[in-house]
Amino acid sequence: MTDFPVASSSTSSLPAPRPRQRLNPTLGKARGLLRDSLRDAGIMPDPKAPPMLLVACSGGPDSLALAETASFFSRRGGYRVGAAVVDHGLQPGSAGVAEAAAAKLRAMGLDPVTVHRVHVPESGMGPEAAARSVRYEALDEAADAAEAAVVLLGHTLDDQAEQVLLGLARGSGTRSLAGMPEQRGRYLRPFLGLRRAEVDEICAAQELDPWHDPTNADPAYARSRVRTTVLPFLERELGPGIAEALYRSSRILAQDADYLDVQAAETYTRLRREAPAAAGPDEILLSEEALRGLPPSLRQRVLALAAVELGGAQPSWERVRAVEALLRREGSAGPVQLVGKVSAYRQVRGKPVPQGTPSYGNLVFRKKSSA
Repeated sequence: MTDFPVASSSTSSLPAPRPRQRLNPTLGKARGLLRDSLRDAGIMPDPKAPPMLLVACSGGPDSLALAETASFFSRRGGYRVGAAVVDHGLQPGSAGVAEAAAAKLRAMGLDPVTVHRVHVPESGMGPEAAARSVRYEALDEAADAAEAAVVLLGHTLDDQAEQVLLGLARGSGTRSLAGMPEQRGRYLRPFLGLRRAEVDEICAAQELDPWHDPTNADPAYARSRVRTTVLPFLERELGPGIAEALYRSSRILAQDADYLDVQAAETYTRLRREAPAAAGPDEILLSEEALRGLPPSLRQRVLALAAVELGGAQPSWERVRAVEALLRREGSAGPVQLVGKVSAYRQVRGKPVPQGTPSYGNLVFRKKSSA
């Protein structure tokens, strides 16, 4: 009979294998959200030519957690990950905050990491909107320089809930109540399914030491009041889960808005006619009869598309309703003034229209010449 070998004392004295460190489940969830977002955008890993992912980072919890999450995909080799830090210069010490954030990003292994100092101009759009405008200009430049496939933004589910509440307060339509899109062009928001508390958990678990923007608690800003007062009040009075419910509503409304926008674009293309050359190149005609036959949700979008095509801003609901009133043929034939030197009026008898068409029965959108 063959004897089985017995382990020697030297073998039994070897150190036991080190237990594998357990992945923080919230960090695992964040990685899954980013992976799914990249997949849905068609940005697949490629070890031979890894796509560049550019993280927009302020040094705050959301963007630092996003950078840490993205760095995992860089270490696996399927992607390259860089970052852009935008310093708006609106607070004392902002330059130091930006440099500290850049140092943390480089320590994560992100490359390239660039800091962009911008000037926020005084304008009629308000400080937040002005800062957002110059921020995206800087991010576009950084993405072009890095040849980035996508720019990653760290907005969370809580940010989305706040956006929906602000839209409700303004009396906005479906598109605004849909909140921030998960993807717009090369910009992705993979953390819209993640709570702010989960982001804080990732930062604590990975010892990221984020910067906390003092304006987030400043009651001078409407968004800050929603964050610190309105949402907590709703949670207390209506029960937990309000933020998640608002997020779900935004997803549903986004789908509805996408469908209506496609239908409106197709309808506008079908109805749109240009005025004759003699009337000038900056006029668009839409048949009154055809407009009256549209459901209000489509008609209002078609009217807005005409104004935007001529270089005007997206008109408010009140201005679109004023244009719609022209279709009832009650009172004035216009013009209704819209933002961006665009006006709309009802064509009256005797006015010229393209050859072979009636001289009556169109809404005319006109861009005032800057000459």
